[in-house]
Amino acid sequence: MTRDVIVVGAGPVGLMMAGELRLGGADVVVYEKLPAPARESRGASLTRRAVESFDQRGLLGRLGPTEPADSHFGGVPIDLGPLAEDHSGARGVSQFRTERMLEDWATGLGVPVLRGHEVTALHEEPDGVAVDFEGPGGQGRERARYLIGCDGGRSTVRKLVGIDFSGPEPTRGFYTADVTGIETRRRRIGENLPDGSMIMAMDLENGVTRVVAYERGMRPKDRDALSYAELADAWQRLTGESIHHGECRWISCFTDASRVAAEYRRGRVFLAGDATHVQPPAMAQGLSVGVQDAVNLGWKLAAVLAGRAPDTLLDTYHAERHPIGRQLARNARAAIELRLTGQEMAPLRAVLGELLTHKEAAGHLAGVLSGLGIRYDLGPGEHPLLGRRMPPGRELALPGGGTTRVADLLHSARGVLIAADGADGADGGGGAGKAARLAEEWADRVDIVTGTWTDHPDHPDDAALEAVLIRPDGYVAWTSPGSDSDLTDVLTHWFGTPHAAARPL
Repeated sequence: MTRDVIVVGAGPVGLMMAGELRLGGADVVVYEKLPAPARESRGASLTRRAVESFDQRGLLGRLGPTEPADSHFGGVPIDLGPLAEDHSGARGVSQFRTERMLEDWATGLGVPVLRGHEVTALHEEPDGVAVDFEGPGGQGRERARYLIGCDGGRSTVRKLVGIDFSGPEPTRGFYTADVTGIETRRRRIGENLPDGSMIMAMDLENGVTRVVAYERGMRPKDRDALSYAELADAWQRLTGESIHHGECRWISCFTDASRVAAEYRRGRVFLAGDATHVQPPAMAQGLSVGVQDAVNLGWKLAAVLAGRAPDTLLDTYHAERHPIGRQLARNARAAIELRLTGQEMAPLRAVLGELLTHKEAAGHLAGVLSGLGIRYDLGPGEHPLLGRRMPPGRELALPGGGTTRVADLLHSARGVLIAADGADGADGGGGAGKAARLAEEWADRVDIVTGTWTDHPDHPDDAALEAVLIRPDGYVAWTSPGSDSDLTDVLTHWFGTPHAAARPL
């Protein structure tokens, strides 16, 4: 049996990828070398765009309670209050909780997650990829048309394919641990100390406190030789507080290394998440950017596998996501230097703080950190939404009564054409009616929704938006007015050649 896709890695990125592929009809399996889900919480925050992505698939309610996350760059706070849109992410979300939610979703869609299966070799074939693995039943081999490595910063898949992952060697090391039974002042975005040291303490859940400590001059540590006593000693030297009595649930370390894979795709092998980009958790973005990799690639690969789109669609994955990975690595390096260089960096921190009191500067940097500022090159045009994500909270009044949000229209991971001339826009002679009639040829893969935009103070220009084509990942591919591309060409580019007997909605 040859599957459509083998996903390697059952972390948040691999599970999100598997669910996205399954929504598109792909036959997918997940291989995970660990025999059971990890209990530690390496990632504890989500960016705003990651939260929106879960909302677009109807998953946000499954995640449970969250708290708004503060925004900062290298410890310099960003006031999100004056901005038109909510850029705040979610904090206190244990990675274990995120993984459990995504695994329940993916397995509920019919995706098998094979734990204790470690990929040891891969073989590229003319029409697919074969992987060798070690599993509970011994050695085995399985074939698939495509392989996706979502197996972390030390990715086996990336190494087996030979994709370059070079970058500057790390120079700093950081302690991090999850601890119970301690009382310490919360320092949610971290606290810079005058000598260039840094400490952080934030609540997770169930009485767990995440602590991070960096003492100036601390070199990268051997993860296998760490002890909680070392961290507690450093914490006491830096703060004067003792946390030695706490119960350490998990301890690890990280460095200031930032690297980006040279290729996100080579032939029939793709990489996503930390397999393509690693950086210090200076801005809590790694997991969230990985989720965005999955949401970008999953629908495209599923469409190609089903014959709904040409193979060239897959080239847009590297073209769109590789620049994001490079920006992430650059920003993480800048944030680390800003935070940890010591008093000699104080004038630059002060200048940045002054700049961020200006709404435009704060909006730009907040957009970078939240993911809301991403703009893909989706063709010429002047509309401000073109190439950006469609705000998922925007509401449309439906002809039959009631309203729907954009996020609710994307639950099935299909394209959406919103015709908003009015309640009868699809039957009228305006731009919305024409767009809806053109899109009917793609009705087997694009949902056509008619209605009128509800009033929204943050989006006063929506009333003039007659029609908008939204990709399954939530990004705007075409608008009327505002796009200079022909709608037929855009539909063909993203959703393939229409079938002669496409079903009407």
